[in-house]
Amino acid sequence: MMKGVWTTIAVAAVLALGAAGCGEKTQVTVFKQGKYQGKPDNQPWDNDRFKGDQVAWEKAIKARNNGQNENVRLGAK
Repeated sequence: MMKGVWTTIAVAAVLALGAAGCGEKTQVTVFKQGKYQGKPDNQPWDNDRFKGDQVAWEKAIKARNNGQNENVRLGAK
């Protein structure tokens, strides 16, 4: 008798959780009337470290990439 009660409770819980996943949330539109309304994108070198210096940023990126390149790190030719 108790087995049937627990089975019914388990089935009801699974159905309730399954139904809860079927809802749809409203989405906020950030593109209105042909213009993007969201946060503006900045250049990656516009920060406190590089202070708008694109050349210094590019040098830092190249140095970082070379540090991760196994051929360069091991001296392979």
